[in-house]
Amino acid sequence: QAGYLHPDEFFQAPEVMAGDILNLQVYYPWEFLSRSPCRTVVFPLMTSGVTYWMIKSLQQLDLCSRCINSYTLLVSPRLLFTIFSFVLDCSVYRLAPFWEADPWTALVLLAGSYVTLVFYTRTFSNALEGLFLALLMVLVSPGKSGGSLSQPASSLIGMVTAAGFFNRPTFLAFALMPLLYWAGTIANSQKSIKTVIHHFLKLVLCACFTAVVFITADTFYFTSMGLDNFYSVKGSPWDVIAQLHEKMVVTPLNFLSYNLNPYNLALHGSHPQVTHFAVNSIMLFGILHILAIGAGFKMLKKYFQQLREVTGNNHGSPGPLAHSEGNPILLLFYFVPLVFLSLFSHQEPRFLIPLILPLVLFSASQNRAVKWKPIIVIFNILGALLFGCLHQGGLIPCLFHLEQLVHSPESLNHPRHYTLLFAHTYMPPRSLLNIKKSDTHIEVIDMAGSEEETLCQTVEQQANNFTCNDCHVFVIIPGTVRATLTKCGVSFKNETLIFPHLSMEDPPQIPFLFSGNWKSQLGLYILHVDRDQ
Repeated sequence: QAGYLHPDEFFQAPEVMAGDILNLQVYYPWEFLSRSPCRTVVFPLMTSGVTYWMIKSLQQLDLCSRCINSYTLLVSPRLLFTIFSFVLDCSVYRLAPFWEADPWTALVLLAGSYVTLVFYTRTFSNALEGLFLALLMVLVSPGKSGGSLSQPASSLIGMVTAAGFFNRPTFLAFALMPLLYWAGTIANSQKSIKTVIHHFLKLVLCACFTAVVFITADTFYFTSMGLDNFYSVKGSPWDVIAQLHEKMVVTPLNFLSYNLNPYNLALHGSHPQVTHFAVNSIMLFGILHILAIGAGFKMLKKYFQQLREVTGNNHGSPGPLAHSEGNPILLLFYFVPLVFLSLFSHQEPRFLIPLILPLVLFSASQNRAVKWKPIIVIFNILGALLFGCLHQGGLIPCLFHLEQLVHSPESLNHPRHYTLLFAHTYMPPRSLLNIKKSDTHIEVIDMAGSEEETLCQTVEQQANNFTCNDCHVFVIIPGTVRATLTKCGVSFKNETLIFPHLSMEDPPQIPFLFSGNWKSQLGLYILHVDRDQ
């Protein structure tokens, strides 16, 4: 998949680990700087870190002469996440009978969703959040025959909840209803209040133990700044404990402190509070979200009808809600996190991908989704093409091309200085260029969405830099803003067009898509500046 969904798929794990483990030139995001650590390092280490350590070991043992390259740097963490994604399949298969859903219908809905095919095969912390929700739902759901929960469940629930919280503090929004459901199950199944308290104490103690593990690992990492100095704290054990206490790092608290500030969220973009409900959910789940809304309204309507009947007849409280529209608890599992996440002004579609599990279980009950099969298939094919292939789809192949260029035999035999200027693209992950930190002959400049004047000024400055004799300047820019460079007063030796590339920030004009120049509107240009001119 060449599509580039969001910078966080690189800068929340692979980019950081490539710098720490492979000693490559990378861009460290602010969340991983020692002055403002907001992300735990544990999961990046366990995912991208493990895969990068493996390919590094293979190369050091001469089992693979060139294991470390742009392709393996991209694919190896994604392969691990793809393997992890089958936790969703196992969870759906196990949960379906309990929630009165057809297992195979639920599995087909899950596996055929472009959310699973695209988002869950990328290195997002949101994908891990979805896996933790799947594990939690399995742990809180008794077997088909009923009965009490097994003894280890309380401990495991505490560990999974704490781990999910350190991965993303928003996990508490997803975990709220499963935990309340578990608490209700425990309270109903146990006659002794002492046994109930015992279950809750086990949960709290295991959650606290897990939190201590994460805090210790993060404190070592962020106070030492890097794996090379991980064991640099010296002195007796008590001295070590004292130093760690002074420098203790609790990344979820820093995360919450930052994100609860409306000014900070506005820096990342503010959205109307209905964005998740009216836009992002439909973009991710299509007709399944609409069916869930319809079923929810029908359930509420029947409940209020029952309430009026009971009130009119003075028969006391209404009975349990009829299941004619499906299981209302699954709807709560879906809509309650949706409501909590909608309270924040910054709303991105990927924040909702954990909700696919309760949604497919609900949609697979009573053959609700069967009659919409053609729409579901077409929707997911289009979604997979758009986000998996087209969206910013030229940037990764561009980095592959540039990596081969700067590491070509000609470049190695005759060292040259390369300046790679990216404009109107997503942030390029430097790690895919496979440049060692000690290598200073390659410079990456990210202009983001700079205005025309700023862009031209920077390009002209690089083109007229006569202090460098053997310098090569490349400008990487989408075809939709290619014409901007004609006003910059520079010429180009050659240009390479990478197709396809769709920039939603600079979308193609519809008339151009029906002209002979349509391919350039859906492409990314690599322009080699002619400094001789």
